[in-house]
Amino acid sequence: MNLNNLENLREEMAKLGFKKELIEQMEEKMKANVADFKLYDSVEATRGRVDMTLFFKQSSQSDYYYLNKFEVCHEKGQAIPDGHKIMVLMQMEGADKGISKDLPNISEGIAFFNSRKGVLTEHNGVCHLAVGKDANHAVKLATMENGKVNYLQKEFAQTYRTSPINQTIYVEKGKGFSAEQASNLIQGRAVYRDDMVSQAGQQYKAWIKLDFDVPKDRFGNFMINQYTDPAYGFDLSKVLDKFEIKELADPVKREILEGSIRNGNRPTVTVEKNGEVVKLQLEAVPRYSQINLYTKEGRPEKREQFLKAADFKQEYAESRNKAQNKSKGQGQGIGV
Repeated sequence: MNLNNLENLREEMAKLGFKKELIEQMEEKMKANVADFKLYDSVEATRGRVDMTLFFKQSSQSDYYYLNKFEVCHEKGQAIPDGHKIMVLMQMEGADKGISKDLPNISEGIAFFNSRKGVLTEHNGVCHLAVGKDANHAVKLATMENGKVNYLQKEFAQTYRTSPINQTIYVEKGKGFSAEQASNLIQGRAVYRDDMVSQAGQQYKAWIKLDFDVPKDRFGNFMINQYTDPAYGFDLSKVLDKFEIKELADPVKREILEGSIRNGNRPTVTVEKNGEVVKLQLEAVPRYSQINLYTKEGRPEKREQFLKAADFKQEYAESRNKAQNKSKGQGQGIGV
């Protein structure tokens, strides 16, 4: 094992925000001289969870390992309880013992379960996709017999039938979207990067958001929308200043808040509603040069009610002018 290579990979993974446990697992694989390997992690999402798969590959020319990409997969279904694992349990006709295989997450569990169709058809076998601490205490999520799925747990059916949303994130020497940013991108939120590089080699700043409304590219990835800074015109600090948010009064809290928003998170902020202090979640919407506010349950709140008085008047006037112009345009259209 090349110790310089190990040190570099540790730094790269730490820079990208991967957990210490993953870094330790990477070191164990390198010590065992495993040529190509994957590491897995999951983080809680606003709805469901995001599974991450890191791909490591050893050079064919040396003993060096590289981390050039990782995949994020947004699963909106039920979460796996702590201490439990995903299993595929198989029993072939005439075999004395069954076969058990542990899978790192639901997506790979479903994929492996579905891949057993041909084997089960040929050997008249039964296969169960299950979750539990071990095979003896597993709860069945799905069953396939002789190549046909004949049981789906009611709560699991939608997860099984719905394709997960995934994206491959490419990195180079620890540079690229961090684990936190990638997790938020796949949930449909925008993140801010100040180290983007154009095809001409020029560095620039931009808000980035995945475009779920157009077909994926030929590599199976979503296209991205970019809102360059400052050309596009979305200034997060100026937009925040329009709102009565308690945390903005403290420079330290403000810096933390803005950093979290730029990473694509929905941080909690303190505001007043109908004379009462309430906690809401805040999200950047660079496309419309705005922010959105949500309750902890995810219900949207009208942001106008949290504007400062002067900004409320200005926004009301702008909205009224837009409505009047639209009405005039419609009237002229009818007269033509």
